[in-house]
Amino acid sequence: MSNKTHFGFEEVDINQKAKKVGDVFHSVAEEYDLMNDVMSFGMHRLWKRMLLELSGLSENAIALDIASGTGDIPKLISQKFPSSHIHVTDINESMLTLGKERSINENFYQNCSFALASGEKLPYQDQMFDLVTIGFGLRNFTDKQAGLREMKRVLRPGGILLILEFSKPTNSLFSKIYDWYSFNVIPRLGSLFVDDADSYKYLAESIRMHPAQEELKLMVIEAGFEKCKFYNLVNGVVAIHQAN
Repeated sequence: MSNKTHFGFEEVDINQKAKKVGDVFHSVAEEYDLMNDVMSFGMHRLWKRMLLELSGLSENAIALDIASGTGDIPKLISQKFPSSHIHVTDINESMLTLGKERSINENFYQNCSFALASGEKLPYQDQMFDLVTIGFGLRNFTDKQAGLREMKRVLRPGGILLILEFSKPTNSLFSKIYDWYSFNVIPRLGSLFVDDADSYKYLAESIRMHPAQEELKLMVIEAGFEKCKFYNLVNGVVAIHQAN
């Protein structure tokens, strides 16, 4: 088994990736929400609402959000299903702290629990959750397959996994435009708003290294899920994978 993995386009030792990714998110945490709005023209908010529409969630459900960041998805779940309980997790302390603060400031902390945790080794018992979500976090995992197996382990029978992630455009011309935007515009936006072009260069590279829609679907099935389908958004720039 190789002891190397990818950090963007760079090849690094497996045991180095988590720290490198952590450094990126410590660096961008304070302006994370602003940059999400700027880079996606605010569309990430719509994508997350679409994710929730596929959740099949009901009142009194127990949900887990992995790589929660500043808590966009837990906030949406809390607003739509106020009697649900959401476990909010992130491996990055800076991001999790911002998520906690936001939950208090925006009044959705009452039905949330927070945990500093890796999605590749979840601190939860088997078959605990009705829903597991992860938005724009899977591509940063060192071992994606291990993370998917953990998601399967903690889901109850009949529970749903939803993965929202950047993917591969289905139109070749659009793909070229998207590449130009990713590698020329996004790092400049990072430099302008966060004074950190390198972190956003990594984020653009990490998107290109992430499995395409069909490959990720097969990985989900390999992790033990019986069914998986995906929905392309914005010509495949983003995809939602739904599995159970």
